[in-house]
Amino acid sequence: MYRIRFHGRGGQGMKTASRILGTAFFNEGFEVQDAPRYGAERRGAPIFAYVRAARRAIYERGVIRHPDLVIVADETLVAMPAAAVLQGVDAHCVVLIHSREPAPVWQHRLNLAGPVVILPLAEEREDRLALRQIGTACAAAAARLVGVVAWTALEQALRDELAALGDALVEANLGPARRVYDFLSPQQGCVAPGPVVAAEGYVRPDWVELAFEDARVSAPAIHAALTSEQVQTGQWRTLRPVIDCARCKGCWWVCSTFCPDGAIQVDESGRPRIDYAHCKGCMVCAAQCPHHAIEAIPEQDAPPAEDERGAK
Repeated sequence: MYRIRFHGRGGQGMKTASRILGTAFFNEGFEVQDAPRYGAERRGAPIFAYVRAARRAIYERGVIRHPDLVIVADETLVAMPAAAVLQGVDAHCVVLIHSREPAPVWQHRLNLAGPVVILPLAEEREDRLALRQIGTACAAAAARLVGVVAWTALEQALRDELAALGDALVEANLGPARRVYDFLSPQQGCVAPGPVVAAEGYVRPDWVELAFEDARVSAPAIHAALTSEQVQTGQWRTLRPVIDCARCKGCWWVCSTFCPDGAIQVDESGRPRIDYAHCKGCMVCAAQCPHHAIEAIPEQDAPPAEDERGAK
């Protein structure tokens, strides 16, 4: 099975690269998985995408932790621990880096036992996100290095994946992709597929058991220790949750549990009371109340509370 990871920044087309490569593998008769992985969608944030391809059904799931090929579209990511570019890289894995530095320099810097391939930077740019067609170039590089994807299959995949963007953009990407595919012809087939992991030989990881602390310590209650009770986060509010006592059935564990800041307290009678000094108006309590006893009222229209910690 081929296991391939693309590393880049948001806006550089790593998700598109994985889709193009996955479709090209599929055109060659492979079973395929391809998926992106990122946190907040933000231009410039580190992301990665991965592709699995095999001649039989793929039962592995999740991110690729032991890749056969790692492609780095932006060399500045290599030094970022959060980007995890080198996670699982061993002597078997081929690393391709988009860089001006030669392969021996990177091999020495990173102390890599496996082969390093360089995709040269065409020109220096202040904004690395302005690099054109880098996603399709990375897909073409991967297709050439695995050695089992013909140009015709890659070209068709590129046309299929970019068709919605218009013919002009498709043609603009075909040229750089072909140049990269031809440039890396000496390294064709240097990526070897990794073994299929058998379920019978699976070894469970060693887990570290962490005891659950008392809820008053571990829960995000604003009045617990090590929090900022003096910060009046109620000033952020645009909507105020107001409890209708006639509808409230006293199931306080629902609203108080779901409140992300512990701003709903329970009085002696078992009724919930909202701490308006710290309630930010997220309205999670209103969404979770099974009896619809909590109403969202615009802050400027809401009646004044009896006190900072009581509901009117």
